[in-house]
Amino acid sequence: MAGAVLWTRTLQPPARPVLPDGCTDLIWSGGRLLVAGPDTRPQSVEGMPPGTALVGLRFAPGQGPAVFGVPARELRDRRVPLADLWPAGRVRELTERLAAAGAPGSAAGVGRLLEETAAARLREGTGEDGRTAAVAAGLARGRPVAEVARAVALGERQLHRLSLDAFGYGPKTLARVLRLVRALDLARSGMPYAQVAAHAGYADQAHLAREVKLLAGAPMGVLLAPG
Repeated sequence: MAGAVLWTRTLQPPARPVLPDGCTDLIWSGGRLLVAGPDTRPQSVEGMPPGTALVGLRFAPGQGPAVFGVPARELRDRRVPLADLWPAGRVRELTERLAAAGAPGSAAGVGRLLEETAAARLREGTGEDGRTAAVAAGLARGRPVAEVARAVALGERQLHRLSLDAFGYGPKTLARVLRLVRALDLARSGMPYAQVAAHAGYADQAHLAREVKLLAGAPMGVLLAPG
């Protein structure tokens, strides 16, 4: 499925929070299917014991609603059982197939089923709104909201409503989240923080530090610390 990324994780102490990235995830763990909505703050995993294995399919910003059948704003900052969104019989059948594919550590078989299921949902529905990818791309490049709205032939209020439904939050918040993702990627590559700020679109290093603390809940140095 274009734009979706399969991932695996086995929780080990210290428990690192999940940071906002604008994405929505379908997660298989412990025999359960969960949907992780788009976040505006770090999400703790401390309720899960060490050794918990997870396999997930991460949907690019704006893809989630077409797969899960609900506006992204209804999932913002939430973790929801898939059975709350899809018919119980369909979730039960998928759960049985995933269990038969092996433990969560068997990422290949589990991931393939998750991808097939998501692709089938897209074929059944109305598909993605073609404007959402353009909006996300424009905001990720640091374009002003008004310019992005014009590029997709919408007024700013219309863009705000589209963004709430597609991404879970308005375009300004989405832009901040995508900028954070870029900043973290640059910092992980070893780039000095002052250069990270400039390349990611912050006014200066102090602005970078404030935004990282607000959205990620900790200073950059803590987020990048090994362990």
